[in-house]
Amino acid sequence: MSDLFPRRLALLGERANLSLLSQCLHGIERECLRVDNDGQLALTAHPAALGSALTHPQITTDYSESLLEFITPAKADPAATLDDLEQIHRFAYSKLDGEYLWSPSMPCALPEEEVIPIARYGSSLIGQLKYVYRKGLALRYGKTMQCIAGIHYNFSLPDELWALLQQAEGDTRSAKDFQSARYIALIRNFRRYSWLLMYLFGASPALDSGFMRGRPHRLQQLDATTLYLPYATSLRMSDLGYQSSAQAGLTPCYNDLNSYTDSLRAAVGTPYPPYVEAGTKRDGEWLQLNTNILQIENEYYSNIRPKRVTYSGERPIQALMARGVQYVEVRCLDINPFLPLGIDLVQSRFLDAFLLFCALKDSPQLENTECHSCTDNFLKVVKEGRRPGLHLQHDGKQVELKDWAHELLDSIQQLSSLLDQSHASDAYSQALAAQRAKVDDVSLTPSAQVLAELRQGESFTQFALRQSKRHAEHFRGQPLDAEQQAAFEAASAESLAQQAELEAQPEGDFDTFAAAYQASILAIAT
Repeated sequence: MSDLFPRRLALLGERANLSLLSQCLHGIERECLRVDNDGQLALTAHPAALGSALTHPQITTDYSESLLEFITPAKADPAATLDDLEQIHRFAYSKLDGEYLWSPSMPCALPEEEVIPIARYGSSLIGQLKYVYRKGLALRYGKTMQCIAGIHYNFSLPDELWALLQQAEGDTRSAKDFQSARYIALIRNFRRYSWLLMYLFGASPALDSGFMRGRPHRLQQLDATTLYLPYATSLRMSDLGYQSSAQAGLTPCYNDLNSYTDSLRAAVGTPYPPYVEAGTKRDGEWLQLNTNILQIENEYYSNIRPKRVTYSGERPIQALMARGVQYVEVRCLDINPFLPLGIDLVQSRFLDAFLLFCALKDSPQLENTECHSCTDNFLKVVKEGRRPGLHLQHDGKQVELKDWAHELLDSIQQLSSLLDQSHASDAYSQALAAQRAKVDDVSLTPSAQVLAELRQGESFTQFALRQSKRHAEHFRGQPLDAEQQAAFEAASAESLAQQAELEAQPEGDFDTFAAAYQASILAIAT
């Protein structure tokens, strides 16, 4: 047993180093569907008053024209990050005419697939590229699945903290390589322990029955329009959510950054027969960017990603290879339908302690057997995490979820205590105590609370719409002050002007642009 973890904790606990823990950065991306007064998908265009989805830095769309995405800047104080997210919501609600933001992750009752609108980004070549990429997603996975929403939590540790650890451990690699290796080690531990997040924060145990589109399933009927699993925590993260036979064989190795980027480089350059058969065009109209396993690297769906801010025109893989890992993006978090923002400060503080634990805890490489058990544990918890006496695989043995959860929380408590010291508060320990209470009392979990509401007689859609309207009252009841509103108005106007400027530039034809883009994929993949 290595003694690295206690040594790292002791080093960061020294008075001279404690402040480093208050310099971690947090950013949040929150997706949500626009719906009408009856809880039906809004088929209106992205509101022009919100600015350009192509160029606005904080308000865009994800897959569908109806699927908004709100993006905060990265800040050291998670309370400030959540405040930014709150302001974006308030501004959006000042512009939504008779529409609401859907409160849970699983979508509202959806119209026929062909009716679901794909997001549009204007006539510029980059705008067309984003649209064709989404057409490819529709072709490959269907539009229904692309209407699922989630929260992405971006987290980084300060460079000075990595430098401190590197010096203390006598590591002779470059700072870039050491930092990248440590972030990849964090991701390996996240793979080991992220089932705990699904138990604590999973909030999608039920869905509208229309989501299944008549496909076979093993869900149970809760009422005429609601399907569920009695012990599920997050159907969004189960195999009911994102399904892809093409990606089934794509499991990037997280043993080092190069193996990760190599696997994605191969996927963006390797044809996949069913996609080849569909082709890139039909009757002169683009269907998908290419016929490879992935059109672009961001098509790879994962619970967590290593990330690096890209320069203009740079691909994510290029950024990672050139400058290393800068932060991680946690992608498995459900939207909590009881919270106006879908996430709150208690959850954010626990996530910080959890991710720091993953970063500092010893993280041996994942062998095949452990890799499979990580996946199995995760899928077991999303489908039956609240089942009494549920057992998971740990070190080759079966252990009860509750026992392992308490063991993990005991270790994470050490990080919560250090964070409390660095912030001169007890807020992080309180956040951890709230999670421990959920382990002891399953009825406190969001997934259990959602089912408790539904069992009072509401359908999934009725419950979600009621929460959506309640949240709308929250945001509309606390409008932005004049200065904040004016700043958002200016940002929206500026984004529209930027899009217009892009579209006014002579750019050549899209086929040439798309061919050059494909060539850049193939160039990376060699």
